[in-house]
Amino acid sequence: MKKCIILANGKTPRKNVIEFLKRKDYNIIICADGGANSARKLNIIPDYIIGDLDSIEKSTLKYFSGKSVIKKINRQNDTDVEKCLKFAISKKISEAILVGVTGDRLDHTFCNLGIVLKFFDKIKLNIIAENSYLSAYSGNIELNTLPGETISLYGFNLKTKITSEGLKYPLNKTQLPFGVRESTSNVAVKNRVKLKITGGKIFVIRDYNILQKHDLI
Repeated sequence: MKKCIILANGKTPRKNVIEFLKRKDYNIIICADGGANSARKLNIIPDYIIGDLDSIEKSTLKYFSGKSVIKKINRQNDTDVEKCLKFAISKKISEAILVGVTGDRLDHTFCNLGIVLKFFDKIKLNIIAENSYLSAYSGNIELNTLPGETISLYGFNLKTKITSEGLKYPLNKTQLPFGVRESTSNVAVKNRVKLKITGGKIFVIRDYNILQKHDLI
């Protein structure tokens, strides 16, 4: 199974996050346009730099020339992150972690969260942002957890219902439509949390530092 890291043009992640993911076999690094500026700051050589190249600094473009494969894609009907994902899918990559997808542009952050849902059926996606680890799920899932771990759940419409086992505040065919109700800061009480999700998809947000420390990713 091929896995990659996609580094976008938001807040630069910590280098130890990239190093940890590489140890977990996320061996391919793809920068979305200006994400290459962050890669240079981190002293990381990406395998690919993809986008319309309007955000990458000229000195960065020159620096990575001959070191990384640079693909300029001018189309404007998708974002640079989407261009990277479409490229990853074409290379038979089955899983990607997005970093640098949040920052001082709330519209960009909101768009990148939506991308996780948009590409849900095409490639497995997770986001690491600061201390948060976001995943999207549907159907029946089991999460390896740590008792006391904070787990937050968010749905998007009234059709989606969640039933849980192993959470302090149990859900029983509960609807968590965005802007109406949520299950923020729920707590795992067992080493495994089971979720049954029908009628749609949900976001689950966990503490990245806990997941990394206890090898739960």
